[in-house]
Amino acid sequence: MSASKPASTPDLPIWKQADAKPFVQFEAVTKQFGDFTAVNRISLDIYRGELFCLLGGSGSGKSTLLRMLAGFEGVTSGRILIDGVDMSGVPPWERPVNMMFQSYALFPHLTVENNVAFGLRREGVPDAEVRARVAQMLDMVQLGHLGKRKPSQLSGGQRQRVALARALVKRPKLLLLDEPLGALDKKLREETQFELINIQEELGVTFIVVTHDQEEAMTLATRIGVMNHGEIVQIGEPHEIYEYPNSRFVAQFIGSVNMLEGTIVEDEPAHVRVACPDIGGSMYVAHGINCAPDQEVHIALRPEKIMISAEPPAQSENVCSGIIADIAYMGGLSVFRVRLDSGKELRVTQPNIERDMGARFTWNDRVYLYWGVTTAVILTA
Repeated sequence: MSASKPASTPDLPIWKQADAKPFVQFEAVTKQFGDFTAVNRISLDIYRGELFCLLGGSGSGKSTLLRMLAGFEGVTSGRILIDGVDMSGVPPWERPVNMMFQSYALFPHLTVENNVAFGLRREGVPDAEVRARVAQMLDMVQLGHLGKRKPSQLSGGQRQRVALARALVKRPKLLLLDEPLGALDKKLREETQFELINIQEELGVTFIVVTHDQEEAMTLATRIGVMNHGEIVQIGEPHEIYEYPNSRFVAQFIGSVNMLEGTIVEDEPAHVRVACPDIGGSMYVAHGINCAPDQEVHIALRPEKIMISAEPPAQSENVCSGIIADIAYMGGLSVFRVRLDSGKELRVTQPNIERDMGARFTWNDRVYLYWGVTTAVILTA
């Protein structure tokens, strides 16, 4: 679920408004290093006030795309525009962009205040204005009381906020963040994600975040661009990417998923039926797809959407049975690996809304699994 809310009409986000003009435009951008293509003809529009996440694994091209936007890497072909201006030939220091790196790159010999003020002083901003802007920014990141400390006297989360303040104090139109929270532990990272969202909303600056962390992208982003092998394979709001993946790669990359195989045996405008040996029968899906008769497909089932029961359910569609092979109690939820009669294993997660829910089932119990007719996603790619 996206927590960020960019400026837009009350009912329609800016990227869905017909008359909205993109703030950042990638037009068929390619980057090659010798014979290796790191980014392959990417076209992408990002709008003012968005918190856009580029999400992908190592080597997917996301950081290269960000570095081209910042001007640290040249474009092999295509072009990049910021606020309608072609950035071809524009050096990094003349672009309306600031970049925050994963390492934070703070000066260890300078105080927090002087780290934040460094860029302003380099630009010759008057001292009085420097002091006022630095104080305002440190208050915004809740570090006003630590201005005299050195980076070595701060926690990881505090150093991250100093780096953010330093990047924002120059009032860039666009802030680029490359794995900004990667150095933080899980709990601090989760807390800092919401702080980052609040700061972005308060300032209205456009953020583009590169991350390999799916949960981080889902939490932060207004929209996500999923990258693989130098291409953007799907763009959408977090819930669209999760609930309506357009390929096996996206379904498997975003969150946990059970992937089944089957063959279309009934294809109607409002539903399809898939012969699925994995579940020992057929699966009914209440939406049509565009495919050929008898086409082989993949079926994506999210673990949290599968119900588990010791007794046969009342419904007759989308039911299978198996033996519990593994159980993992994770506090807020329990994870079950159920080995179906076909030998296929399905992962099922259930929230522990009551204290003893995790004790309802044990290893080797025979259970029934079932799910709704709108739950499965049929994938032809």
